[in-house]
Amino acid sequence: MFKNNNRMIACYIGLGSNLGDRQYYIKTAIKRIRLLMATRLTKISKIIQTLPEGGPPQDRYLNCVIEIQTGLFPYELLKRLQKIEAGLGRIRTIKNEPRTIDLDILLYGDTQIKEDSLCIPHPRMFQREFVLEPLREIAPEVVKRLKGRSLIRKQRRPKLKR
Repeated sequence: MFKNNNRMIACYIGLGSNLGDRQYYIKTAIKRIRLLMATRLTKISKIIQTLPEGGPPQDRYLNCVIEIQTGLFPYELLKRLQKIEAGLGRIRTIKNEPRTIDLDILLYGDTQIKEDSLCIPHPRMFQREFVLEPLREIAPEVVKRLKGRSLIRKQRRPKLKR
């Protein structure tokens, strides 16, 4: 079964791109997420530019976070997001490599999953200011609740030289 017919779940998706036309990939991914069945886009953070963390030398990222309401179960949502990534040229060869688009399920309601193929909450979101900053913009109450659970360590995003 692909849909949760009982209710819509608030879900937060992190988007990132550092290859090619980064704005195009972010905006196109958002448009495609809007088209997912049983899913409604409710909030979009501003897009921020950030330095890469880990992996080979690479260009800066554009990042944002969106909030959706979805009736899709977590694994079906993951499958649909990976299909969007593949459609936008995402190739997975090495960890933390440059990418046209990265779509991460950060939170799916209060669901907790810890499997090889899917971890919710996203296991590194609490150490990444490039996730927390846009999440704070669109859902400060969620970040405050998570911070209250001591899941977030204080970290500042490095300032970019202009």
